[in-house]
Amino acid sequence: MAGVTDQPFRKLCKAQGAGLVVSEMVTSDTRLWKTNKSRWRLNHDGEAEPISIQIAGGEASMLAHAAAQNVQIGAQIIDINMGCPAKKVCNRAAGSALMKDEALVKEILTAVVAAVDVPVTLKIRTGWCTQSKNALTIARMAEDLGIQMLAIHGRTRDEGYKGDAEYNTIAQVKSALSIPVLANGDIDSPEKAKQVVTDTNVDGVMIGRAAQGNPWIFNRINHYLESGILIPDPKPSEVYTMLSGHLTALHEFYGEYMGVRIARKHLGWYLKAHQADPSAMKQLNRLETASEQLLAIDTIFEHLETSKDTAA
Repeated sequence: MAGVTDQPFRKLCKAQGAGLVVSEMVTSDTRLWKTNKSRWRLNHDGEAEPISIQIAGGEASMLAHAAAQNVQIGAQIIDINMGCPAKKVCNRAAGSALMKDEALVKEILTAVVAAVDVPVTLKIRTGWCTQSKNALTIARMAEDLGIQMLAIHGRTRDEGYKGDAEYNTIAQVKSALSIPVLANGDIDSPEKAKQVVTDTNVDGVMIGRAAQGNPWIFNRINHYLESGILIPDPKPSEVYTMLSGHLTALHEFYGEYMGVRIARKHLGWYLKAHQADPSAMKQLNRLETASEQLLAIDTIFEHLETSKDTAA
């Protein structure tokens, strides 16, 4: 979720009921932390605790150093990424590529846990490829070495996000561990969350792509798991209020120039979820200022509300 779960989005998801939000992947090479991208990713001002920062890399000593440095600047949880399937990450022997080398996984987990006095969590996949599903082996190793929570995406690295996530491996891991286990992958509705929790007996679910343009999914899942009652989708007026607040936060956090450009993808997700006119998105992508962007969504959502009233 690099490029998505920035500080404005984390704050929004937390306000909408997410139990824990985790930063975008931060490189373990602290020499690169002076870039704007890293400064933005390391900014947690005003966020609700606990502050969980995710680190990525392939060298144990570098990851341990990065973990310690993150704790110094406010991290209360260190999350190690061994789940990202992106080629640019895996080509650097990081993310889910690490699952190919169990000895290196052990070295990394040992070093990071020893380097900090805060909880260390881990994100993995079911394995590197369908012929090598070693999630159970790595999960047991992680628990033995002091990892305090494990999240598993129900696909191998070579599957990327294709096909359907499988939860049998997650259930197997959960039954073998005593630490909390979270299920991830294709959980896009309250009903699906309930099904996955029931089928795997996990302690919780992790939501990624399904929250894009749909941050209220957390409240809807929480309410359904607690009561069995579905909260209806928000009205266009409610979506407008949330979206305009999200855009304003992006403009303020990144500055107008970058904020407007970063907001475009979020706008696309919101509008797609509410079946807005595709031509409206093309127009939005041409806008250059924050005021133009906010004015445009005023018009779009006024039209959506009018259309809904007419249909009713």
